[in-house]
Amino acid sequence: MKDMVNGIERPLDLLNNSKGKEVLVYLKGDKQFVGTLLAFDIHINLVLDNTKEMQNSEIKRNIGLTFLRGDTIIFISPASTTLKKK
Repeated sequence: MKDMVNGIERPLDLLNNSKGKEVLVYLKGDKQFVGTLLAFDIHINLVLDNTKEMQNSEIKRNIGLTFLRGDTIIFISPASTTLKKK
């Protein structure tokens, strides 16, 4: 029997479980975005809604609907609940 944590067996299962939820995405070049994950593909290209660019845990600007290329992503994580609003 495979080890499963929160129903996750394969890496893309985590993204599937995160659809419709807020995620934190770190990109190359020290860029950070928080948004609601709408869709992704096998290249980890992401579509986020209500996207905000973050800097020092604060909202730098609101972007809205956004496409992020998978080859620019360093990591994706459930969004922090301690984000400070500007």
